[in-house]
Amino acid sequence: MSQISYISKQVADLKPSGIRRFFDLAAQMEDVISLGVGEPDFVTPWNVIEQSFHSLEQGYTSYTENAGMMELRQEISKYLSGSYHLTYDPSDQLIVSVGASQAIDLALRAVIDPGDEVIVVEPSFVAYVPTVRLAGGIPVTVQTEAEDEFKLKPEQIEEAITSKTKAIILCNPNNPTGTLLLQEELEQLAIVIEKHNLLVLSDEIYAELTYDDAYTSFPTVPKMKERTILISGFSKAFAMTGWRLGYAAGPTEIIAAMVKIHQYTMMCAPTMAQHAALEAMKNGRQSVESMFESYKQRRNFIVSSLNEIGLQCPNPGGAFYAFPSIKATGLTSAEFAEQLLQEEQVAVVPGSVFGANGEGYIRCSYATSLKQLDEALNRMKRFVQKRM
Repeated sequence: MSQISYISKQVADLKPSGIRRFFDLAAQMEDVISLGVGEPDFVTPWNVIEQSFHSLEQGYTSYTENAGMMELRQEISKYLSGSYHLTYDPSDQLIVSVGASQAIDLALRAVIDPGDEVIVVEPSFVAYVPTVRLAGGIPVTVQTEAEDEFKLKPEQIEEAITSKTKAIILCNPNNPTGTLLLQEELEQLAIVIEKHNLLVLSDEIYAELTYDDAYTSFPTVPKMKERTILISGFSKAFAMTGWRLGYAAGPTEIIAAMVKIHQYTMMCAPTMAQHAALEAMKNGRQSVESMFESYKQRRNFIVSSLNEIGLQCPNPGGAFYAFPSIKATGLTSAEFAEQLLQEEQVAVVPGSVFGANGEGYIRCSYATSLKQLDEALNRMKRFVQKRM
């Protein structure tokens, strides 16, 4: 008698995260230096941690409003206004989520009907395509080119659009490439987006980590605010990955739909984490600036070192990832990552997990100490010299 599977076909067809496989391998080894983890190596600032303790001591252990604490939403609104001159009403245009990832999930489920197409720009964060599928949508991938610094071109959007296209996901600065789209480039994309009446999910989780050029939040582009869901959070800039706290800002109708899903599936984000985030918003900017300066120093070091050992690597405009080419070694991305881990105990992520055009590249996170980066690059140099 054949065994019945109770797993839905949609979930059964999902591929496991390619990143997790390398983390699992590295966890079984000793003396591994990981350049694979997409999270800060810094501990959450102490004043933020302390505020979460105080909230518990004061008895704040109950649910908050579904959309999040009003005081926190007000502070997020102030931050978006002060940083980008964006105005969002905290009462109905903001939602606090369990990480930025949940905000993306809520947004897609709120707007996608079965069969709707969503454009995903690759190389891309590994969760976008699966999350579109889980929402009932059809991901349509657009491949950016290394020759263009992995920057999306307006004509690429045009070519991908069909009668079923409903939305596009933009990640700026990009994970995994670190590519930063500038204001004039976003304005060119906006022309096509408005022409075809597309909705935009703008993942801006790395917005605070842009190094050389001014950052432009996509909803500040003319005529884009009313069709954009801005996604961000506290994980990267404030070193709060484990707190799982993000937010979304957007049109009232869409935020209301997201809250509706949120109240049935999550109720609210963790109360003590919201109190911590409130402290981060009020008194955390100095810590953010200090971490930013450290990331910039590390970026300059890793990019220079990678180029010196023969792995061509452009200067990323933001985030905390370098995306060097490993084509000169003759190895595939997966082969390079596996052999580097086995031979030199350095963990990186093969570029192929971020999309077909990531083949020939690896993602290296520089969210680790300069001492660790230096040792990792020495090991990589030894590894590469054997193959070139």
